Amino acid sequence: MVRSSRLAAVLLCALAPLGARPQTPAAAPRATEGAADATDLEVRSLEERVNELKERIHRTKARLQGLQELTVGGDLAAGAKALVVHRNEMGSSFVLESATFALDGAPVYARSDAGGELDRRDEIPVFEGRLQPGNHQVAVKLVYRGRGGSPTEAPRIKLQSAFTFLAEPGKRTRLSVVAFEKSGVSDVRERPAVRYDLDVRKEEQVRKAGSAPR
Repeated sequence: MVRSSRLAAVLLCALAPLGARPQTPAAAPRATEGAADATDLEVRSLEERVNELKERIHRTKARLQGLQELTVGGDLAAGAKALVVHRNEMGSSFVLESATFALDGAPVYARSDAGGELDRRDEIPVFEGRLQPGNHQVAVKLVYRGRGGSPTEAPRIKLQSAFTFLAEPGKRTRLSVVAFEKSGVSDVRERPAVRYDLDVRKEEQVRKAGSAPR
């Protein structure tokens, strides 16, 4: 009897830890807390991106409003005068299909013509008005089609470029965006290029030149 009692006591001691094991799942709350932290982090990141986008939209609207006030409804006696034109000096191997211009991020000219009417114009007025004195940027996107073959099969070359110029008070800044064909280049697709010709004069000189008899 003594031996049986001792054996039963030993078995109870050995089985006691086994019975307690299922009662200790402590990892589940930690996993839940980790998922919640990850969700909070994603929400905060998304909020930051939304706020950044709102700020960019606000700055763009302010820039467009300032440009509109000066060029459309603003005081014509204020600011600096600017003139932007596009000159097409490309050779006969290419046809201008579309031209898009933006000034300080605001679209000022956009034309698309696959029939060739746009290509026949040697010079296109893009912008004329008054700007706030300071630096301004013109962004250009031109699409040329290789002449020859059907319009759907001919290669198309896209030219994208940007140029920053200084508008000075009391002066007229004329910026010519010139599309031309580079010489000495064997690959016809690498020939189209853009350059910027800048002409800055006092407004008084421009007025006198315009009123002089021809």
